[in-house]
Amino acid sequence: MASVVAAFSIDQVHRLTGLSISRLTAWDNNGFFLPSMAASNRHSPYSRIYSFEDVVGLRTLSILREMVSMQHLRKAAIALREHSGRPWSALTLYVLNREVHFKRPDTHEIEGAVSGQKAIPIPLTSVAEDMAQKAEKMRQRDKSKVGKIEAHKHVMGGSPVIGGTRVLVSSVQRLRGAGYSIQRIIEQYPSLTKADVKAAISSEKLTRAA
Repeated sequence: MASVVAAFSIDQVHRLTGLSISRLTAWDNNGFFLPSMAASNRHSPYSRIYSFEDVVGLRTLSILREMVSMQHLRKAAIALREHSGRPWSALTLYVLNREVHFKRPDTHEIEGAVSGQKAIPIPLTSVAEDMAQKAEKMRQRDKSKVGKIEAHKHVMGGSPVIGGTRVLVSSVQRLRGAGYSIQRIIEQYPSLTKADVKAAISSEKLTRAA
């Protein structure tokens, strides 16, 4: 899991989990599922940033919504949070008779999240493994775009981005201007290479020279 992207935009979460951007936004606004790295001002660009654990939890919810009602999921969320702060990704979950069940961390017994009834249901598939594979594919880029700057009408409103990514050149330049080293910038954007960061920095120098 160490190579998996550490942070995801709401658009990336939408593509990985199948949940609509409007639903993700609504769940954030009503407190049902908050991004782990959200900004206090949700109206600013990239104000909703999700961790890999968030992605796993949201994909689990996407699967559960096909089996149980949203009303039940809200009740289950309240009960499950007594056992874990991130119940949808940290607990082993099951579905039986349209009710969410979980394995108690203390006794390892399986019981209904809402009813408390004991059961031996069929488990969900390994969501974490599936999301890790998809996230790794998302991280892979066309090698010909490494170290290049692009601008497309339908990507980030036409603003310059690092080739094959949605990382704004201006974001990299701001970090550089704040004194970040190339390595530290890459730590903030794990999908970037040294060539990408250098291209963004060179782009700023060329702009100033012009």
